[in-house]
Amino acid sequence: MNNKKNNFLFYTDWDHSVTGSASALAGTLAAFATEFGLSGNVWQQWLTYILMMHDNAFTLACERREILPDSTLMQLAERDLAIFMELFRTKETDFDEDEGLLPLILDYKAPYEEDCTTDAGRRIKELSCRLAGAEDVKEFARTLTDHYEKYGAGMYGLYKAFRVDPAADGAELKLIPVTDSADVCFDDLIGYESQKKTLRDNTEAFVSGHFANNVLLYGDSGTGKSTSVHALMHDYADRGLRLIEVSKPDRSRLPQILSAIKKRNYRFILFLDDLSFEENESDYKELKAMLEGALETRSDKVLIYATSNRRHLIRETWGDRSDMEYNEDVHRSDTMEEKLSLAGRFGVTIYYPKPGPKDYLEIVRGLAARKGIEFSGSELEDAARKWELRHGGMSGRAASQLITWLDGTDK
Repeated sequence: MNNKKNNFLFYTDWDHSVTGSASALAGTLAAFATEFGLSGNVWQQWLTYILMMHDNAFTLACERREILPDSTLMQLAERDLAIFMELFRTKETDFDEDEGLLPLILDYKAPYEEDCTTDAGRRIKELSCRLAGAEDVKEFARTLTDHYEKYGAGMYGLYKAFRVDPAADGAELKLIPVTDSADVCFDDLIGYESQKKTLRDNTEAFVSGHFANNVLLYGDSGTGKSTSVHALMHDYADRGLRLIEVSKPDRSRLPQILSAIKKRNYRFILFLDDLSFEENESDYKELKAMLEGALETRSDKVLIYATSNRRHLIRETWGDRSDMEYNEDVHRSDTMEEKLSLAGRFGVTIYYPKPGPKDYLEIVRGLAARKGIEFSGSELEDAARKWELRHGGMSGRAASQLITWLDGTDK
């Protein structure tokens, strides 16, 4: 194609793909379609993806709902979008190098019989159809503005969960989307109704713009603490909630993460899974400051949700009790107070206990019913008891593993 482009706001290096050979462009679009499970006019869908993912002054102003129809920024954006609209209307005869490849891209057929479109792909396809139907650049721009205001711009508008890129340079922070996360909901976690209600009530207040607390979910392993946090995205992602999973090696970068996200128009949960500290670790002091003490990192759009098997997060020793304030007094030592104060910085603490025999069997029966596994009551209970004896006791995780095994072996 020989379209002369001079973008002001949506400047990007994608022009090289358009002005290059037809085979290079076809390969780019085929890879794009495969990644998102798309079919149809992937040329328009790819252009839509570029518009959705671009962070610039216009898209960020739309995200913050600060754009005025007659502003200079809108006028600049409309000049750029006129170019994109022209590209949207490209036909196969407009390509200089056909080579028999590009017509296929305008009506791409997926290689699979079943629908493999991802959540992000469905959003790309829906917006692409709306943009393709725009009658003029004003409607084209208005459609995009509505999208940015509702979903936001860049990767935060397209994806709902993120993590720190481990390949990024130590001085550079890069968040990357989690594209293959399981879509779990609260109904997938049987039992723990009061725990789920407390977590949802706090999160509902958060996304509604009301006061909300940092949350610590603690208790036995395999009880559904992490699943409960992941399930929040099923209910609240469309209302602007985003989840950033921060692994232990990246927890020292929490201030950088906060700096990168606190001006975006979303509600972020920084998720610290399996949070705990050994006796000789002092990183917990930085986390304490973030939770309550450091004013420059506070934001009403960011909360920390953490899970742990330990109620007080930091390993305690009997030696911690020897440093008494007063000889033979009942007060704890300064050392213990220092360690216990971290858990106290979480405004909400939710306990997930290991299920008893009755609750464990209820979980097993509920999961079996969902999978359509038919057993007589006694057979399923016998299998459940044998499984928990061999696999570390009763827990929701053990019940799920049992049902997966039964479903796979069809026994």
